[in-house]
Amino acid sequence: MREQRWLVLAICATSIFLVGLDTTAVNVALPAIGDDLRLAIADLEWAVDAYALVLAGLMITSGALADRIGRRRVFRLGLVLFGAGSVACALAPSIGVLVAARALQGVGGSMLSPVALAIVVSVITDPRERARMIGVWAAVFGLSMAAGPVLGGALITGLGWRTVFWANLPIIAVVLVLTALFVPESRAPKARRLDLPGQILLVVLLGATVAVLIEGPRLGWTSPALLAGYPVIAAALVAFVRVESRTAEPLIDLGLFRRPPFAAAIAGAVAVFVAFSVTLLLGTLYLQQVRGLRPIEAGLFTLPMALATTVCAPLSGHLVGRLGPRLPLRLAGTCTVIGGALLVGLGDRTGTAHLLVAYLFAGIGLGFANAPITNTAVSGLPPERSGLAGGIASTARQVGAALGVAIAGGMVAGLGPDRLAGATRPGWVLVAACGLVILAVAQASPSGVARTTAAQPGPVAAPAR
Repeated sequence: MREQRWLVLAICATSIFLVGLDTTAVNVALPAIGDDLRLAIADLEWAVDAYALVLAGLMITSGALADRIGRRRVFRLGLVLFGAGSVACALAPSIGVLVAARALQGVGGSMLSPVALAIVVSVITDPRERARMIGVWAAVFGLSMAAGPVLGGALITGLGWRTVFWANLPIIAVVLVLTALFVPESRAPKARRLDLPGQILLVVLLGATVAVLIEGPRLGWTSPALLAGYPVIAAALVAFVRVESRTAEPLIDLGLFRRPPFAAAIAGAVAVFVAFSVTLLLGTLYLQQVRGLRPIEAGLFTLPMALATTVCAPLSGHLVGRLGPRLPLRLAGTCTVIGGALLVGLGDRTGTAHLLVAYLFAGIGLGFANAPITNTAVSGLPPERSGLAGGIASTARQVGAALGVAIAGGMVAGLGPDRLAGATRPGWVLVAACGLVILAVAQASPSGVARTTAAQPGPVAAPAR
């Protein structure tokens, strides 16, 4: 049975690899997409954030839907939609079609990240074993996020930016077959209602917030469109809190945030992915537009980040299982601060070794952060709520990613190569500040190994045919 649990983990982790890969590989493709479709940076930001926003907006509903009608069923549907979106992206003739196709990818991806985690948690209920396996899951996710620029750069340099999306299809086909053969069906004993009002308000809140951040530098923060956007954000936030606090089965159970470890995990997830997205986008634009590197060369600069993430994520899971989340979170926060601080003085001629060391620390920070954040979010909750907890944690990551792209893009919008390096410096200060947030989150996290309220481990269900 142990071998089957590891096989299920491998299948689910492969889908997570796809979701993370398409989050970051597109970043290194942005200059090529912009040249081909003749787009400005603000337009390019939407090609990234359309994906991240739909992921963030639908993940919780997808997790709850999976708990209700079956996790394997929703997981397979997500793979199909992700594949359809990839085909549409590869064939997109314009920015409008590309953004819509990226949104479709996001719909599919929303059915993969939280549901894959819920499937893993449903077959692994021992706290220590689950922490170690979540470490492996986090390693794959972190590797996909960090390796995306390397793999994407190689594909773009050789065959063009559209191959980034074509490359998803054979992987999706293999995962679909393996899922049908080996992944057991599971669902929550008590089905939760779908909170459509909460879902709509969440999409409006996130979409309006990111739209303001992306369009603000281009339109002006006091333009009529932006002045109309601010009250929309405020009204959506107030309405969301009001609806969720009065709904019997809300999209987001606001009561969970009264648990300090859970609230800390969510804050940490946002901070980690703001830092990561800012690092990736500003670094990509700097390397290609200021230093004149090809996509593959720019991607290779992130290789230390990919390697560090791969090595540190399973080690982080091991530390969480033995000692709890505080130590890996402290390591993550410290390294994120160092990575950001090293780039505050970034200039047109900053040395290669300096850049590589900064990326190395950024990768260590990402690698050590994911496992304790994920484990803290799902620990202490019964298995029937694992989809909900996984959805909230995954949503927080994507919110951080979307905010990071919007903020970083706004810093350099409309700037030429001669001014871009200097304009990135506030971004590196933000990265270091996110590291300080992670250090604060460490203090609010459990000091030892978290105990679960889940049932004791039992046999893994036979695969449904």
